[in-house]
Amino acid sequence: MKIAILIVLTIGTLNAQQTVGVFTHDASRSYNGYTLFAPVATKITYLIDNDGQVVKSWPSQYNPGQAVMLLNDGTLLRTGMPMIQAMGGGGAGGIVEKIAWDGSILWRFEHYGSTFRSHHDVEIMPNGNILLLVWESHTREEALAQGRSATRLADNTLWSERIIEVQQTGPTTGQVVWSWSSWDHMIQDFDPARANYGVVREHPERIDINVGGNRSDWLHMNSVRYNAMRDEVLVSVHNLHEIWVISRTTGDIVYRWGNPANYQSGTRADQRLFGQHDARWLNDSATRISIFNNGQGRSATQPRDYSTIEEIVPPIDAGGSYQKQEADAYGPIDAVWRYPKVGTSSFFATNISGATRLPNGNTLACLGPQGILTEVTESGTEVWRYVSPVGQSGPVQQGTVPRNPMIFKVYRYGPDHPGLQGKPLTKQGRLEDGPLEVDESPSLEPALQLNILSGEVQIRVLATDYVRIGAFDLLGRFLGMVVDEGLTPGIYVRSAPRGTFLLVRL
Repeated sequence: MKIAILIVLTIGTLNAQQTVGVFTHDASRSYNGYTLFAPVATKITYLIDNDGQVVKSWPSQYNPGQAVMLLNDGTLLRTGMPMIQAMGGGGAGGIVEKIAWDGSILWRFEHYGSTFRSHHDVEIMPNGNILLLVWESHTREEALAQGRSATRLADNTLWSERIIEVQQTGPTTGQVVWSWSSWDHMIQDFDPARANYGVVREHPERIDINVGGNRSDWLHMNSVRYNAMRDEVLVSVHNLHEIWVISRTTGDIVYRWGNPANYQSGTRADQRLFGQHDARWLNDSATRISIFNNGQGRSATQPRDYSTIEEIVPPIDAGGSYQKQEADAYGPIDAVWRYPKVGTSSFFATNISGATRLPNGNTLACLGPQGILTEVTESGTEVWRYVSPVGQSGPVQQGTVPRNPMIFKVYRYGPDHPGLQGKPLTKQGRLEDGPLEVDESPSLEPALQLNILSGEVQIRVLATDYVRIGAFDLLGRFLGMVVDEGLTPGIYVRSAPRGTFLLVRL
């Protein structure tokens, strides 16, 4: 009966109009590898090949908050979002996990409270430490004393941004070994009787506390990257429509780009970024930076409904310093590469999203709200497109449009990536189709007991073996791996994803 049900579902899938999965794949020009993404609405992170086949998945207790990445040892570095009310908002996190290939938790670090919370992104450093973005809340009185105008305090609090470097000290603990706070680098020309008074235009290394919006979360950083060669941190500051490069040596903003009006060196006409995300260095020397420019609120002379990927070349002199004429904005005037070359509503993401340069020169982009992943060549030709089938209730079948398929950002790793060496990358089927190539060995059936009510699986292992057990729902859709590890003889209990109906050894 089980096999008959799967056959009916497969026939139905073949007859359904395509709504999800791989739409385009030019194998001769696409970068061969494995794409990692974490749907915002679910607790599972997926690794798929270019044909849309799932080769690995990691379940978690938490929805992402928001970034995930694969480390060189095969560990998944994943942010999580605990269900708490304090300092909620778009991109809220609070937890960072290191998850081993077998699904075991190597580290779970919590960083949240009533007045602080990590959010959005995470970065791995060469020494194994991580960087986190952290919101910190200040009272109305503190904001006024710092030089904020009362007319710019729509809420009773004002949030600053802190960047912290955390060293793991135990399975659930970490030590902050370095930090930087925007609160310590403010300037204002509003009131000479308050702190931080000065000439804004003469201090682009500082942040004018009276620019941007009037709500608590007036900065809203959403990405963080580290450059070891220059010992600098690159961040995207969404609500100021800027990227900043921060020197870890001096604490100053040594380069900024996107909206020079913030430091009184330009006008609205000079603005280049609009609600951007995912600023990344493209090389160690920091001579190239890519940014996903969402395009929120472009000028009245341009269409408002398109996004672009921008590649810029910061002006750096022979001594390695970022160049800026005294009264001018930081260059460049414009990007050296842009996709698409001409704005189009077919490439538009209102929020989240990102892009990464691949080793073959192609660019992999994520249209976050739609859950669309697309790879384009340098000339702008699309060679791979994938529409995520994962929505609010998990993966949907072909022919169905998922509800809330949001993805924060995307990575792709080549077969030679250190984290994939020696790891089983067995094709488990496409998310929209359910299991395609599984070995339902009857000899293993008595060793598995699923308690649907508690969501627990009991595994009885008779001989040392590497055990891979996948979970599927009533419609045969793959939900994730329950077991993917080497086990010695004994009885083990593991958690099954919500909605699990069938367990299959892969």
